[in-house]
Amino acid sequence: MDQVAMEDRNGHLVPAAEEKVIIDTDPGIDDSVAIMMAFEAPGVQVVGLTTIFGNCTTSYATRNALILCERAGRPDVPVAEGSAQPLKGGKPHVADFVHGSDGLGNTSLPDPTTKKVEQSAAEFLVDKVAESPGEISVLALGPLTNVALAMKRDSSFASKVKRIVVLGGAFFAAGNVTPSAEANIYSDPEAADMVFTSGADIYVVGLNITTQVYFTDKDMLELKNSKGKHAQFLCDICKFYRDWHIHSYGVDALFLHDPASFTALVHPEYFTFKKGVVRVETQGICAGHTSMDLGLKKWNSDNPWTGYSPISVAWTVDVPKVLAYVKELLFTAQ
Repeated sequence: MDQVAMEDRNGHLVPAAEEKVIIDTDPGIDDSVAIMMAFEAPGVQVVGLTTIFGNCTTSYATRNALILCERAGRPDVPVAEGSAQPLKGGKPHVADFVHGSDGLGNTSLPDPTTKKVEQSAAEFLVDKVAESPGEISVLALGPLTNVALAMKRDSSFASKVKRIVVLGGAFFAAGNVTPSAEANIYSDPEAADMVFTSGADIYVVGLNITTQVYFTDKDMLELKNSKGKHAQFLCDICKFYRDWHIHSYGVDALFLHDPASFTALVHPEYFTFKKGVVRVETQGICAGHTSMDLGLKKWNSDNPWTGYSPISVAWTVDVPKVLAYVKELLFTAQ
């Protein structure tokens, strides 16, 4: 990933050129935190939001994306609704027990006044990337269905997109929806395998990284007492998310999966990456498992990893720097 080159007043590097990004998202509480960060980040232009099932249904994801754009003062940002089910069809996996039935912690927010665009998410992705080939990145924060559909729609999409930064996978770590799989990949493993083997410039941030990046109760109190314009809203929706962490993990903390992944897009220097071909198991008890060839052995014969382009998998993270960046954007937004 291209390194960024200029420092802001807080010592963080910012993109030498504006980073244009489409956020493919299933908001979702930690998605909401990441989206608000993106709207506040210097040097980042949010081209649009595309929505997908995952933390909530696709229709709720669209509603929530519109709400977030309005709350950020950016009702002009287009929101395109994506697929309501995975590539192979069937009922989508929805984590309402993590994010609430509305996806925003059961906060019962009023409906947005703005409307989604007429294009589907796949159409929007294809058209915007084609308009500016090599300039637009995709930050994929949910299942990869929409991205896979864009690739089906336009066989050149993988070569035209600047990069795809994916929140997903459990690389040499336990899953969070089964012992073997992370939720975004599990929710549409066929789509994930298609995207990972597409030849696009892909960076994946998995649970091995994101579970190291979290807010404690002390951090949440600091956010609540800050002057950040989104602070109270984010604290309100995070209450449900925090309670789920206590119930499921026994920790007084909130994993910042999506904010960490957004940070990897803007500040790749806070992470190290290893390259390797990644395949996804699509069936059986290990469905959704991400398996990476680390290149440690020269294979005697071809296997299902042979012939595909390697992708970059986040391997280590500078947690203090990531947390400092998250706080900078959330605590000082005016």
